[in-house]
Amino acid sequence: MKSKGIIRRVDELGRVALPIEIRRIFNVKEKAPVKIHINENEDRIILKKNRHLLECMITGEISLQNRLYSGGIVLSTRGAEILFHALKNN
Repeated sequence: MKSKGIIRRVDELGRVALPIEIRRIFNVKEKAPVKIHINENEDRIILKKNRHLLECMITGEISLQNRLYSGGIVLSTRGAEILFHALKNN
């Protein structure tokens, strides 16, 4: 990942504003939910766009037929087949 070289300060409430340039690059709209992940081993805070609740993690398909598994994993039928074959072949 390339560094944009932008530095922001944390405010008194612990907030950091995402620069408009970065929001445009990643198409993050105002009030959009963003997941915060912490990688303690590499001393990083990672922001990820929140995906639709029913979006398959493999294929990106959004459907009421998709299934939610433990750990928040969402798979479509096709996504489950792809994952099954990938695990079977390894």
